Amino acid sequence: MRFSILIPARNEEKCLPGCLESIKAAAEPFPDQVEVIVAINRCTDRTEEIAVAQGAKVVHDDSRNLAKIRNAAARAATGEVIVTIDADSRMSANMLAEIDRLLGSGKYIGGGVAVWPERWSLGIVATALLLGVILLRHRVSGGLFWCLRGDFEAISGFNETWVSVEDLDFAKRLKVHGRSQGKRFKTITKGHIVTSCRKFDTFGDWYLIRHPGFVWRIFTGKSQKDADEFYYDVQR
Repeated sequence: MRFSILIPARNEEKCLPGCLESIKAAAEPFPDQVEVIVAINRCTDRTEEIAVAQGAKVVHDDSRNLAKIRNAAARAATGEVIVTIDADSRMSANMLAEIDRLLGSGKYIGGGVAVWPERWSLGIVATALLLGVILLRHRVSGGLFWCLRGDFEAISGFNETWVSVEDLDFAKRLKVHGRSQGKRFKTITKGHIVTSCRKFDTFGDWYLIRHPGFVWRIFTGKSQKDADEFYYDVQR
C-alpha cells in the first residue's frame, strides 16, 4: 500500500462525501494503492455509514483532542505514506501524484499544501493574513500533511498534550526531523486543498481578528475550554 489517508470526522455527513470523492479522483494514478481511514469521533449522524459505504476503514476515538483522533487513524495505517486531511476539505486531483513525486526526489521530509477557502470576504482575508504571519514565522504550512510513515512514527505522530494547533506543532517537529535527515519541509503549490468556511459561518468572518486573546489561548495548544468552544463542541 502506497498511501494511507487519515480523516478525523465528527458529524461530517454533509462534508465527508466531497472529501472522499476528491480522494478518489486523486487516487486514480495509484490503483489499489490508496487506503482511507476515517476516525469517527462522537458521531450522531450518518458519517460512519457513509465512510463504510465508500470503502474506508473506520476507527473510533471519542477524545476531545484532534492529536489523539489523528493518531488513532494512523495506528490503523498500512501505507508507506501518511496523508492527513480534514473531512471538510477537498484535495486537488493531482495531490497524491505530486506527493509521490516530491517524496521520490529524496529532497523533502514532507510538508503541507496551499489552502483555499470555499469563499472569500474581507474578514476571511484579514484572518488568512494573520494566520499567514504565524505560519511564516515558523516557516511551515498546513491544511494537509504528508510524509513517509517511518518519519511520522519517528516523531511519534501528533503530540497528544496539544488540544489545539496540534497541526502547527506537528509541522514544526517534522521540519526539525527533516533537517536532521538533510531534507526540507515543502509546501505543495502545484496542488491545493479547498476547505470549508464553516467556522466563519458559525463565529463570524471577523471573530478571530476581534478576539486576539482567544487566538493567543488557542495557539498555546493547552486550553481545553477554548478548544472545546472552537473545535470539539461546535454543533453540526
